[in-house]
Amino acid sequence: MSSERVFIIAGKRSAVAPRSGAFASLTYYDLAAQVVIDILKEAKIDKLEVDELIVSNALGAGGNPARMVSLEAKLNLAVGGISIDRQCCGGLDAISIGTDLIKSGRAEVVVAGGVESYSTRPIRLHPENSDKSLVSYDRPDFAPAGFNDPDLAEATAKLARKFGISKEEQDDWSINSHSNALKSKQILRSEITPILNQTNDLFTRKLSKKICEKAPKLSDTVTHANSAIAADAAGFVLLVSELFFKNKMCKGVEVLGSGTSGIIPEETPLAPVGAIQALLDQTKICLSKVAFIELMEAYAAQAIMCTRLCNLDLDKINIRGGALSRGHPIGASGAILVVRLFNELIKKPETFGMAAIAAAGGIGSAMMLKS
Repeated sequence: MSSERVFIIAGKRSAVAPRSGAFASLTYYDLAAQVVIDILKEAKIDKLEVDELIVSNALGAGGNPARMVSLEAKLNLAVGGISIDRQCCGGLDAISIGTDLIKSGRAEVVVAGGVESYSTRPIRLHPENSDKSLVSYDRPDFAPAGFNDPDLAEATAKLARKFGISKEEQDDWSINSHSNALKSKQILRSEITPILNQTNDLFTRKLSKKICEKAPKLSDTVTHANSAIAADAAGFVLLVSELFFKNKMCKGVEVLGSGTSGIIPEETPLAPVGAIQALLDQTKICLSKVAFIELMEAYAAQAIMCTRLCNLDLDKINIRGGALSRGHPIGASGAILVVRLFNELIKKPETFGMAAIAAAGGIGSAMMLKS
C-alpha cells in the first residue's frame, strides 16, 4: 500500500573518529550494524519487520555493502540491501530513496543512512598507461575529460577568493563549530550509539586562533584547521509509512521532501545552493520558518558561501557544531546531518528543520523535516 507521508521514528549515529583512530580495528559493516541494531532497539522494532536497508558507502571495496551490513545486523535474510555511492551526498540521498520506496508502497519499514571507514579503505590501483603498469591513486575522477576536476580544497580556495572570504573568517567559523560542539557534549551523547566505549566525537577540541595560525595550508586560505578531517563513522534513521506510524503510536518527524541539484564540478562547494532552492520550491516552505539547519562543513569557506548565497540565519546553523568539529566520514556525513536534525526536532513539536550537503562532481542534496 502506498503512503503519502513518511516518518522518521529513530535516528542514531556512532561517534565520529579520526582516520586511524578509535575505530581503526572495525570493518565498515561492523560499525554500521551496531548503529542499525541500536535504532531498532530504541524504536522497539523487531529486526524481522525491516523491509529494506539502504546504505551509502564511498570508500569501501565494492560488492554490496548494504547486504554485508544487513547480514551483520541479522536482519531478515530477505533484506537484500541497496548500496549507493553519491559520495558526500550519499547518506542523505539514501534516506531520500528510502522515503520514496515507502511512498511507492514497496516497503513499510526502511533503515537508511551511510557508513564510512577511512581507516580500512582498500588501496586502489589503476593502469597508468598503455603498458598496463598499476599505480595507486587516492581519489577517483569525479568528472570526465572536457570538465575541470580540481582538488576540492583548491576549488574551495578559488571560490573563497572570488567571494572575498578571508582566512580569518574561515578560522572563526571553525572555532565556533568546535565551541558549539564542546558546549553540547552531553546533548550529543544521547544520539550516539556507544561503540568501543566511545560516546562522544573524538576530534572536538578547544580550537584557538593561535592553533589556526599554525595549521598547515591545503590551498591558499584553506588549511587543516578550517577543513573537515577524514573520519570513520556510521549514521542511520528508521523510516516508516504513515499507517505503521499511526499503529505504532510513537513520536516521529515527517520527511517533507528532498531536493538535488547539479553544478559544474569546479564549483562543487556551491552545489547546496541549488539543492536548497529546489527543496524550498518543492515544499513551499518559507526559509524563515525553518528553525534548525544542519549545513555540511567540508570546508568553512563552503559553509560561509552557502550561508551568504541562501541568506541563511547564522543562529540556526549547526547549533551543536558541524563536520569541522567532528570529521567527514564521506558516505555517512549526509546521514549524520539528518540524524542530528531528527534529534533536535523530536524535542520541539511543529518545527521545521533542513539539512544540506555537497558532493564531488558538482552535486548538491537537501532535505526538509517537520516534527
